[in-house]
Amino acid sequence: MINFNGTLVTQDSNILTQNRGFLYGDAVFETVKIFNSKVLYLEDHYFRLMASMRVVRMEIPMNFTMEYFEEQLLSVTNKLAISNSARARITVFRNDGGYYLPIDNTVSFLVHASAIESAPYSFEEKEYEVDLFKDFYITKQLLSSIKTTNRILNVTASIFANENTLDNCLLLNDSKNVVEAIQGNLFMLTGNKLITPPVSEGCLNGIMRKQVLKLAKTISGIEVVEEAISPFELQKADELFITNVIKGIQPITKYRKKTFGVSFSKQIIAKLNEEIVAVV
Repeated sequence: MINFNGTLVTQDSNILTQNRGFLYGDAVFETVKIFNSKVLYLEDHYFRLMASMRVVRMEIPMNFTMEYFEEQLLSVTNKLAISNSARARITVFRNDGGYYLPIDNTVSFLVHASAIESAPYSFEEKEYEVDLFKDFYITKQLLSSIKTTNRILNVTASIFANENTLDNCLLLNDSKNVVEAIQGNLFMLTGNKLITPPVSEGCLNGIMRKQVLKLAKTISGIEVVEEAISPFELQKADELFITNVIKGIQPITKYRKKTFGVSFSKQIIAKLNEEIVAVV
């Protein structure tokens, strides 16, 4: 028996009782954007998921090919009739059993999806204010760069942002450098120099981060670098923006007393859309 919200029920009446993703955060996940029945950046998502599973020593099933990965995602969006524009998440968790030490490293997965309006990418030109979240820090290690279900720092930072009427927060690492936003990578444009923190600083190895780095290098006169960003440097920037595969680009217009432009963000959004339309 288990006690669920004050009521004694049988253990098998709640599937989370032994779920390792629930009990220990023993799970990894990918969130993808689907446009015109295509998973955008499919290969990048698939290989990042495989790399994440290897890092945490999960057993990768023999049938878990890139084609199978795509098929499982689209099976849900097709059934819901939302494959024209949707977000889908696949969570891979180690199977039940054991305590910290699992019985084995076999896995199961869960896919769910919902419709989204933006297809493919755009942003509203309105104020988007951020500040630093300094209660907890990201550690500079490999685990910080993969998407595990242990996102309690991001959850707490989201609550902090909401309590302080902020649109987002910037997260710091244990060296007090700016690493990323709550749900995306951070880019800073100062003059003709576009900077984003390297993965070694503890930021997520973002799929959209990779696309923006590639596209920015095609823009004449722009120097693209990966280097640490201190909080002091933010107020000297001309533009700041956040990237993730669902939103694409989210410009930051205000940080403390400093306001920022959005012209470079528009340029990158246009290039992203051109590339997607050419492929899909």
